[in-house]
Amino acid sequence: MVVLSLQPVQFSTPKHMLLCRPGSTGYPIRCGIAEPSGEPAPMGQKTKYNDGFFEKGFMTLFARKMKKFAAPVKARTETKEKAWWEYDYESFVDVSKRVMQGRSRVQQQQVVREVLLSMLPPGAPAQFRKLFPPTKWAAEFNAALTVPFFHWLVGPSEVVEVEINGVKQRSGVHIKKCRYLENSGCVGMCVNMCKFPTQDFFTNEFGLPLNMIPNFEDMSCEMVYGQVPPPFEEDPVSKQPCFTDICSIATPSASVCPKLQA
Repeated sequence: MVVLSLQPVQFSTPKHMLLCRPGSTGYPIRCGIAEPSGEPAPMGQKTKYNDGFFEKGFMTLFARKMKKFAAPVKARTETKEKAWWEYDYESFVDVSKRVMQGRSRVQQQQVVREVLLSMLPPGAPAQFRKLFPPTKWAAEFNAALTVPFFHWLVGPSEVVEVEINGVKQRSGVHIKKCRYLENSGCVGMCVNMCKFPTQDFFTNEFGLPLNMIPNFEDMSCEMVYGQVPPPFEEDPVSKQPCFTDICSIATPSASVCPKLQA
């Protein structure tokens, strides 16, 4: 997916932008968690990140693509388009929230699908199916790619062993504390804007089954490549209530997040 989705993008680095601290070799290192422990913050606290050039580039790319479907900003008036270095993760999450406004659960998932397809060259899904048929090797390879290339979106993760149809394979990805869920604080956004669109994209567009299993107790998540996901009605997330303490649009009285029912 990473190889197929790369498109020529030209950036000019502003002089005032600071890069991450260099490694022992003197070369810039990949930016990541800025917590002293090097691990995500405990539940109830927001993890601090140190995003670099490439991380902000991906945030900008996704935010600008999604902005076409987002509701207008109500709190303030934007007088001009943001420069690419002005986008950060909060901006990306804000655009995601505005995409949700006025759309049903299915419509939100359709928007994400359109955004993902718009970032691929013509014929990419068909080419992906040829390069990565639904085999153990393809599942393990995509799991390995997920860890370094999607840390900007979900935070730190690691490849883990899973069992699929009685076969053990290293095609699982354990996300320690999902950055998207942590920053949005919204169950509906996790399910409608991430879990199901991503599952559907890999399973139906790319032909490689993917099941995502979020843990709303600690905000971790398991991505299992090669495992067919259950339909929405049979998935435990369909009964998940709101994060009443941290979600700005939560409905405390509802037994299930309203965004999962619409």
